[in-house]
Amino acid sequence: MTAASDDAPELDGDHLDPDPIRQFEQWFAQARDAGVRQPEAMTLATVTAAGRPAARTVLLRGLDQRGFVFYTNLESAKAHDLAQQPHAALVFHWREVERQVRVVGPVSVVDRDKAVRYWETRPRGHRIGAWASPQSEVVAGRDELDRRVADVERRFAGVDPPLPRFWGGYRVAPVELELWQGRKDRLHDRARYRRVDDFDDNASWIIERLAP
Repeated sequence: MTAASDDAPELDGDHLDPDPIRQFEQWFAQARDAGVRQPEAMTLATVTAAGRPAARTVLLRGLDQRGFVFYTNLESAKAHDLAQQPHAALVFHWREVERQVRVVGPVSVVDRDKAVRYWETRPRGHRIGAWASPQSEVVAGRDELDRRVADVERRFAGVDPPLPRFWGGYRVAPVELELWQGRKDRLHDRARYRRVDDFDDNASWIIERLAP
């Protein structure tokens, strides 16, 4: 981590938005403005069918009051994990500003229409790659992947590759969101939003300070 930032506001009720999504958006904008490289990068942790933790980095591609959205192959290892245990944890680590955000909550599949809209914003090469890659499966080598890409290029020559049936998005709906701000002597600030309603239209949150 970088040198501790004691000039940052304390994580208490006087400095935090009562809504965790709005607070996250503030921190995200500050990370971006501070030059954090890919502030949308987040670690996604799932649980396998054998009960083993699994983690990888994905990109945040949508955010609203319903949660944090990312897109992937729906037949990938992470998708299999979420099919049998639809809960996940996310971690954003913004080293340059000495901040982390942790999110925990249930996961649902994004509506197909929303996935199509996002798919159509992706560069053609990304869409070709999504069609060609049997994500998480064993392949013989790079040559096999290159052949699959060439086959997809021929298949969709002159047309836009449509959204595959095996590709889409997931939304993590936070029930907990923790903010972490670096401080000197490792006495870091931690504040946790904890949801206390039953996912109705009016979310209710309590904010708790945690020991470092």
